[in-house]
Amino acid sequence: MTAMRFDLPTPDLETEPFWDAAKEERLLIKHCNACGKYHFYPRPFCPYCWSDDVEWFEASGRATLYTWSVVHRNDLPPFPEWLPYVAAIAELEEGPRMMTNVVQCEFDQLEIGMALEAVYYPTSEDVTIVQFRPRPASS
Repeated sequence: MTAMRFDLPTPDLETEPFWDAAKEERLLIKHCNACGKYHFYPRPFCPYCWSDDVEWFEASGRATLYTWSVVHRNDLPPFPEWLPYVAAIAELEEGPRMMTNVVQCEFDQLEIGMALEAVYYPTSEDVTIVQFRPRPASS
């Protein structure tokens, strides 16, 4: 018997465009046409003004590191094979904050406000996870 996977999302009608775009290495967030604000996670209404006049918007993929923690212990599959890893919140250039991982970075290089860029990690045939890595100074 295989262990239950806790790391894979279950796309639904509301989030499927996000996951489909991630497979194409594009980051989609929602934009409210009523108040003009962006939000993440995907939902059918604006969390700021409650309007249902929201649409998908292709984000730049640029962000800054808002906060992070280096995880040294996690017993749920498949996380033990990833230890240690960085659980983080990235503040997207468009404004929303997104829970994610920071990859391709030494832990002692992590710094609040550091420039990040989205990278895409195919986890299964159906799901590609959006993660972030340090953004080169020229980007």
